[in-house]
Amino acid sequence: MSRDIKVLAGIFAVSGVLHFVTPRMYEAIVPKPLPRKRELVQVSGAAELALAGMLLHPRGRRLGGLGSAALLVAVLPANVQMSLDAARDSRRPWWFTLGTVLRLPLQLPMIRIAMKAARS
Repeated sequence: MSRDIKVLAGIFAVSGVLHFVTPRMYEAIVPKPLPRKRELVQVSGAAELALAGMLLHPRGRRLGGLGSAALLVAVLPANVQMSLDAARDSRRPWWFTLGTVLRLPLQLPMIRIAMKAARS
């Protein structure tokens, strides 16, 4: 298994745990029209933990890669919402806002790595 797949699994594992440790942070970036923010955060956190495990295990890697790519596409609106909210909030430091914007293009290489895992 390549290093980049291990890194992606690590990112999913850490993020999945954080969904349960700091749910309010994630609830704040759920797009406004979506209901049941806490439940969405819990489901996406559990999915990230499951996908991390699947990426690391040879038998689950194909499904884990496909699921990871799908999840990354599905959470993109939340990441965009985070950037928009940060830009509107004058209390946020400039570097936080910049970080949320620079993070958006990183979704593409993460999706590529997920698809690579699905092919391995």
